[in-house]
Amino acid sequence: MNLGTLIVGPREHVVAIAELDDTATAELGPLLRVTARVVETLCRPEQTYVCMWSHGRDARKHLHIAVQPVTAEVRARYGGLRSEQLQARMLADGDEPDITEVEQFCQRARELFRAITDSSAEHRS
Repeated sequence: MNLGTLIVGPREHVVAIAELDDTATAELGPLLRVTARVVETLCRPEQTYVCMWSHGRDARKHLHIAVQPVTAEVRARYGGLRSEQLQARMLADGDEPDITEVEQFCQRARELFRAITDSSAEHRS
């Protein structure tokens, strides 16, 4: 996937949203919102995809929710594809972002997650 894509997944082995317990379910919405805010702030995409995958070779494997920034540049690089066609092409091509850029993005994302979390905690106090 392209630089800026973050994956949200449960700590426990779960293969479907329908299997999430009440605690995980209550945490998922706010976590996805914060993750999308981080991606939008750092990447400034035209659109942010949020989609669930759990495919293994022959059966469901583990729940993963991709939060992916999609820019005009990304779409142009893949012939204007959108949605699942874009993601399938990206995965099939096997293009990976530069590891240094990934590390830099991750550091900025960690800092922003921390700032958002700290700000939310202050507002609840």
